[in-house]
Order: sequence, then C-alpha cells, then structure tokens
Amino acid sequence: MMIRRDRVEEYVALMGQGTVPTAVAVSTLDVCQPALGLGDDPSAHWGLTHFLLDGHHKLEAAATAGRPVRLLSLLNLDESLAGAEDRARLPALRARPRSARATG
Repeated sequence: MMIRRDRVEEYVALMGQGTVPTAVAVSTLDVCQPALGLGDDPSAHWGLTHFLLDGHHKLEAAATAGRPVRLLSLLNLDESLAGAEDRARLPALRARPRSARATG
C-alpha cells in the first residue's frame, strides 16, 4: 500500500479538531511458554498480534501528529494459539483497569 501524503494531512487536520479516527484489524492471540529445560522461567507469554486491514493513513497521521487512534480489533480465536482456558480469561482481563493490564 502506498501512503498518500495528502490523505495523511487530511487526518492530521481532523485530529487537530478533536477527531479520533478508527482503524480496523484482524487479530490473533498466542499464549506460549518457554521450552522445557531452557531456563527457569515458568511464565506464559501472551502475544496479541494485529494485522491492519484499514487505517494505514490514520495511523500515519496519528504518528505524525502525536494523537490517539482507536483500533477495532476482530479477534480470530480459531486461528490463535491460545487454549480454551486462556480464551476464557479474556473477558475478565479486558474488564481490568488499563493500568492493571499493563503491570499484571
């Protein structure tokens, strides 16, 4: 995809007026643990990967202007490596305050 500078500038101007645009992505959730015998780290590593479908110009404008953008993420659990137990934890994790998600 080629980024059109004029389109980016349109979004920068809209963001300057208070607009928060929305980008769209399809996402997968992968929950993995280190291989056995390769260290003593028993923690699971959660990886949420977003594949941007629409909003390339919006994200470029947000980066240029230092402004926020919303992301509508369509999470595809059928193609994710997360197990049923981890998927069942998602609603409770999403309900936690933002700062608690980042630290715990």
